Amino acid sequence: MLNILKFTHLLSVSVWVGMVIFFTLFATPAIFKSFPRETAGDIVGVLFPKYWAVGYAVALSSLATLLAISYMGKALPTARLILIVFMTVVTLYSGLVVSAKAREVKGLIRQTEEPVKKEALRQDFRTLHMKSAAMNMAVLVSGIVLIFLMARNLRH
Repeated sequence: MLNILKFTHLLSVSVWVGMVIFFTLFATPAIFKSFPRETAGDIVGVLFPKYWAVGYAVALSSLATLLAISYMGKALPTARLILIVFMTVVTLYSGLVVSAKAREVKGLIRQTEEPVKKEALRQDFRTLHMKSAAMNMAVLVSGIVLIFLMARNLRH
């Protein structure tokens, strides 16, 4: 049972960090380079719900399996736990709050005809986008540190 938990934990963390790397460093830039800005935004907007759903699942799986492994092994890897809790909270907040607000603002931009109001909404969207990007980078860096900590415990 312990080996299954360890495997699930490693798989969850790997999928989580790999997904963030792929989406942030490869998929999104390629989409925005290949399509007009509005079309690219629409494509990424279609992908985001799936991105967040996978992120929530692997975040909760990572946390649950680490807690189960810790319980069975009678030792709590505090640094790893702190990183996973941080990454989980940021992922949930970014997806459920920031991303939802950005979708709402994007919809208002499309509905608004008044140039001054439209520009104010675009600025709101840019602010939300920067916040989301910063949170995504925080999850990415934390995930890389987490993988390093996990690698230190591997046996030869």
